[in-house]
Amino acid sequence: MRSRVGIDIGGTFTDFALLSADGHVVIDKRLTTPKDPAVAVLEGLPALLAKAEAGIGDVGTVVHGTTLVTNSLIERRGARTAVLCTRGFADVFDIARERRYDMYDLRIQYPEPLVPRSLRAEVDERIDARGQIVRPLDLDQTRKTIVRLVEQRVEAIAICLLNSPVNQAHEQAIAELIVAEFPDLYVSASADIFPFIREYDRWTTASMNAFAQPMFDRYLDRIEDGLRTQGFDGELYVMSSAGGTVAPEVARRYPVRMLESGPAAGVLQAATIGDSLGHSEVLSFDMGGTTAKGALIRSGTPLKRYEMEVARVHEFKAGSGLPARIPVLDLIEIGSGGGSIAEIGTRGVIGVGPRSAGAEPGPACYGRGGPDATLTDANLLLGYLDVASFLGGEMRLGRGAAETAVAAAIAEPLGVDDGRAAWGIHETVNEDIARAFRNHASERGFDYRSCVMIAFGGSGPVHACRVARKLRVPTVIFPAGAGVMSAIGLTMSPLSFELLRSDRIAYDALTVDGLASRLTDLAAAAARGLPGADRSKLKAQHSLDIRYRGQGYEVEVALPNDTPEALLPRMPALFAEAYAAVFANTFPGTPIEILNWKTVLSAAAPADVGDYRLASQPVADVAPETRPVFAPDQGRSEAPVYNRYALQAGETFVGPAVVEERESTCVIGVGDEARVDAHGNLIVSIRLGDAG
Repeated sequence: MRSRVGIDIGGTFTDFALLSADGHVVIDKRLTTPKDPAVAVLEGLPALLAKAEAGIGDVGTVVHGTTLVTNSLIERRGARTAVLCTRGFADVFDIARERRYDMYDLRIQYPEPLVPRSLRAEVDERIDARGQIVRPLDLDQTRKTIVRLVEQRVEAIAICLLNSPVNQAHEQAIAELIVAEFPDLYVSASADIFPFIREYDRWTTASMNAFAQPMFDRYLDRIEDGLRTQGFDGELYVMSSAGGTVAPEVARRYPVRMLESGPAAGVLQAATIGDSLGHSEVLSFDMGGTTAKGALIRSGTPLKRYEMEVARVHEFKAGSGLPARIPVLDLIEIGSGGGSIAEIGTRGVIGVGPRSAGAEPGPACYGRGGPDATLTDANLLLGYLDVASFLGGEMRLGRGAAETAVAAAIAEPLGVDDGRAAWGIHETVNEDIARAFRNHASERGFDYRSCVMIAFGGSGPVHACRVARKLRVPTVIFPAGAGVMSAIGLTMSPLSFELLRSDRIAYDALTVDGLASRLTDLAAAAARGLPGADRSKLKAQHSLDIRYRGQGYEVEVALPNDTPEALLPRMPALFAEAYAAVFANTFPGTPIEILNWKTVLSAAAPADVGDYRLASQPVADVAPETRPVFAPDQGRSEAPVYNRYALQAGETFVGPAVVEERESTCVIGVGDEARVDAHGNLIVSIRLGDAG
């Protein structure tokens, strides 16, 4: 096996990992280049190879994760996009769901649709809910409409027709017309992007896809051209939000599926590490320079959903963003990271984030001209970070700049010293994260008090023990290479593509042949999302969205790997079990119906994801250093600072302590007991005598 490289672009840092054929991993980290993220990727790869003493010819696969699509939607930096919709339905984007996300807020606001009303054009056609053509498509009128949109400098078009999931004929005809006569336009047909029956969600998702498509296409061109220039002749894959990798041509067609590209790899890796250590219930905690992300892993499998929101007006209020109907790991995102800016709010209390200093100019201590006090500045003043060892000593931090920024933003307005101000920033972030995790877990019926937390990312290990204590999570695991674990996860992620198709049918009307043909057709359609893959080596996992007849929403029911003859009679019992798990009640004898059919088609993982080894690091044979570190119950006192690469399997120590590695720093709280296992993981037992 040739080496595999994972590259994960974050808001502040871009992470690199190289997995060699013998299972050793070489890792690296560098600042992201926001104006053109491809620059950091293409400059960082040769540096990674030099560190691994390898050549580009030794690399067979590059797997890439990026938040580029998410950022383009949040910042509204995408293509000038138009919508073609069924006549009379252009206002669906404004009507939305006719639902208030805050019942009592008289000044409630919603995000503006991606496509303005002036660029939503109507076409003459109509298909009914059964898929019957009520009004044939007028192609001549459609052609003239497209010409008018082109004259308005439109770069991409989303085709959004009513009832297209049950009959795609009209959307396909318009798409073929655009490809044949307007080849410079990017086109996204809603039933191709995600064939879901509720039109607002489906149309918004198609609009997002069209909006991001030209930008993402050009970005992948730069990556591919740059890799070829460097002599790369292997395969490039892109991580999807659902936790599988896809080929560039698939990523170009469905950029909206890459919304949570990089973070998904970290969650999968957390699940695998948990499983290898005998933990099936895991709270995954990923915190970088811009955001923190949490995910719940139940029975060894990350929770998944088919809806997420982008560009929320209110960060924690569901319904205040634009819905995207895509398969995605169930992540909660908190606007707290190392670069999050701290300030005094209108109520006179400290607030941190969601505004971030990012990579340019970055926190004040980076010395790149950033004037704002950030979480990284606070952690430096608390002694958790060191001016000389940050990023392996390649990036020296400025303590004076951090003191000046924290004093001006927090200490002076509150009349406290710099140490208390820095602790206020640090603790505010801890409480924000803990509160978000509490809400997320309670909504999903997940008891994290009996699970383990796996913490990673550049900033996650700094905060994990404190957050775990607030949540009363008994154990925290810092994996080997925690600072770049998402990039490590990318190297081990399998090819995978997920498909949903709306096809409403009463259970009583479903036959064995009907069930078999639907599952076979769905798997065949999903296989088109994995071009070049050996179909005989792909594994299919099916699930259905089922509801009681007359209900408005449905629950997901996973189908066991069995024959259609065996599955059909079991479906009512499987549905009752899934329904009771959500609502603690069932309605025996009530007819049920299937609404959506889902399948995940995936290849085997390319490597043993639970047993990698970091390549050896040069370590001086010296005793641990000490430095003043702030602890809430002890104030500032001398604490040992361990070099993680010097720790041996079986070694134990008790906090307060700091464990430094090149890409991150682990902060062990007072009374917390840490030990190193045989895999190089740092396992911390949290002192739960108090919740502080």
